[in-house]
Amino acid sequence: MSVRGHFVAFFKCTVILSLRMLLIVPAGLPVRSQGDSQSDNEVMDNITVRQGEDVYLRCKQGDVVTHTAWLNRSSILYAGEDKWSVDQRVSLVTLNQEEFTIKIEKVEMTDEGQYVCAVQTSSRPRTTSVHVLVQVPPKIINLSRDLIVNEGSNVTLMCQASGKPEPSISWKSSSGDLASDDEYLEIPSISRHRAGTYKCTAVNDIDTDDQTVDITVNYAPTVSEGRDVGVTLGQRGVLECEADAVPEADFEWYKDDRRIFSGIDGVEILNTGSLSKLMFHNVSDGDYGNYTCIAINSIGSSNTSFLLFVVIEPTSSTLLQGPRAVQDGNGGPSGIHSHCWLLFIALLPFLLQF
Repeated sequence: MSVRGHFVAFFKCTVILSLRMLLIVPAGLPVRSQGDSQSDNEVMDNITVRQGEDVYLRCKQGDVVTHTAWLNRSSILYAGEDKWSVDQRVSLVTLNQEEFTIKIEKVEMTDEGQYVCAVQTSSRPRTTSVHVLVQVPPKIINLSRDLIVNEGSNVTLMCQASGKPEPSISWKSSSGDLASDDEYLEIPSISRHRAGTYKCTAVNDIDTDDQTVDITVNYAPTVSEGRDVGVTLGQRGVLECEADAVPEADFEWYKDDRRIFSGIDGVEILNTGSLSKLMFHNVSDGDYGNYTCIAINSIGSSNTSFLLFVVIEPTSSTLLQGPRAVQDGNGGPSGIHSHCWLLFIALLPFLLQF
């Protein structure tokens, strides 16, 4: 080993030994100014910094300093101008007779703790300690997944978050009618009206984090009451069946007990979401009668009935016969006039006497 190498090794050993001697005095004593007492240990106020920010550690020098260093948990960060830390975020800012300042960039939770500035002067050794507190914004780390449940099921939503200070957690439904100030939200015997989006919010003094959970509630179809339809022979006719269901229902149509398929016998079935239409393009005598619509999904089924009945379209001859029938029927205008004439003829001889 060269002479320079021996010198560097000797210097490092000397620094370590000196620092260990300095650290024999326990840290954590009450804050005192150096001019107020003979104590050579000073505790500075805590430094509070947010995660991701930079922190500066400053230490007064004074007198003629022979050795000085910044330490964290007995690990040397800097000994004078020599960097001992392998962390690239730690750097030297200032080193002179007035102060010794280092910087830690982008602080993490692992950087929290006590830091000690050890100084060996020509007169006496002293230490200055400071506690770094790292505040962390809330972050939701465990959240229930989106749920698909059947109506009537019991549902529990969970939300957990990290952060410092410890965040408070709350739940709220999109409709605003259901809320909880807890990590858990209980929904017993859930109904279809409770389906929707639920938001978990984590809050502390630093920031807010929120995430959402979607709940889908499956339920059996409910079919609207069927409306009977009258159609003239040879005209177009439509029967409409509407069902409320999750998941969406499939539709089946029946005439009496016979299932109807689209495209057969001039009948077409058109399904659009919750609505099914049974369409007749040219109604014949055989189309009149009773029909049943059945809505089916994985939860259950429901049905409703319809009547397709004949409507006789009035013709020109019918329109002419209608008024005549009224005029010639009993009690019609024509009957009244006949009775009046008969009465007049019967009374005419008596009227002529006058």
